[in-house]
Amino acid sequence: MMPVLMTFQRAVWLPFLLILATGCAQSSASGPAAQEYLGCGIVSGTLGAQQRATQSSGEPAALSVIGQVQALEGAAYLIRDAQGKDIRIPHDQNTRIDRPAHVGDRIQCWLDHRGRAVEIRSLDENGQ
Repeated sequence: MMPVLMTFQRAVWLPFLLILATGCAQSSASGPAAQEYLGCGIVSGTLGAQQRATQSSGEPAALSVIGQVQALEGAAYLIRDAQGKDIRIPHDQNTRIDRPAHVGDRIQCWLDHRGRAVEIRSLDENGQ
């Protein structure tokens, strides 16, 4: 009876040890799962994540524009600059706006490399 019991114990422990060893080897050898890559892509593609990345890198605004507001188009201002050119300035929840502009107000906009407003500041009659 004793040799049968010893054989049975070895038969039970040997597969368990093999499963344990291969499970550890696979988890350390493989990188993040596809779902993790998908999640990171979704988060990094959002405007909030892109804006935080721009702010943390210290990237300066690419362009500054001064003009008079001609129209309000939802999430954008249509302004006319000093040369008479109409420019559409899109903005979002990450844009810093000192106060909402109205038609006829003069504003200064700092735009990022994609043409989206980073900051919008209203100017008074003196242009300051």
